[in-house]
Amino acid sequence: MGYIRAEDVLPFEVLTLVQKYVEGQMLYVPKKNSKRSKWGSLSGTRRSLECRNNQIYEDYQAGNSAQFLADKYFLSVKSIQKIIKDNKPSDAFNQNEVLGGNLDES
Repeated sequence: MGYIRAEDVLPFEVLTLVQKYVEGQMLYVPKKNSKRSKWGSLSGTRRSLECRNNQIYEDYQAGNSAQFLADKYFLSVKSIQKIIKDNKPSDAFNQNEVLGGNLDES
């Protein structure tokens, strides 16, 4: 990403005010929120991780342990547990706890 000279785009008054805080340094000015894309949405990473997480949940539902899934997907057991928890419908998660299900298995 290139830079733009502040004196070429900012009014003198604004430039003088900015110089009170940052002088002679590079300054990043973020886009307005309305113009920002969500992380990973442009590259496809977000969708890829959603697919991976859905597959992890399906593998867990099929009887695979959190430890097995951690090894298979090169993630920590805690990461697998969080993915399972986040993908599980909330009422099914509560039923699993009542029925003695355990996300802490290794």
